[in-house]
Amino acid sequence: MRKTLSRHGNSYALLLERSLMELLHITPETPLEIKTDGTSLTITPQVTRRIQPDELAAHTLLAESTYGPVCEALSK
Repeated sequence: MRKTLSRHGNSYALLLERSLMELLHITPETPLEIKTDGTSLTITPQVTRRIQPDELAAHTLLAESTYGPVCEALSK
């Protein structure tokens, strides 16, 4: 996909079509991380998702069962 910048006040903007935003599951409120290597830009949506309490509990149990003995041995 080839794009050009559009004038936006004293700056320039990169306009994204709605179809592209829908494909990426982003909205105008989605924070975007912009990185550069000096020759190109990478724009990545920063999707923030809240972990539900039952999901957190499941991950905690998994971590304890997987790493609990190692952590206990290291703490001695």
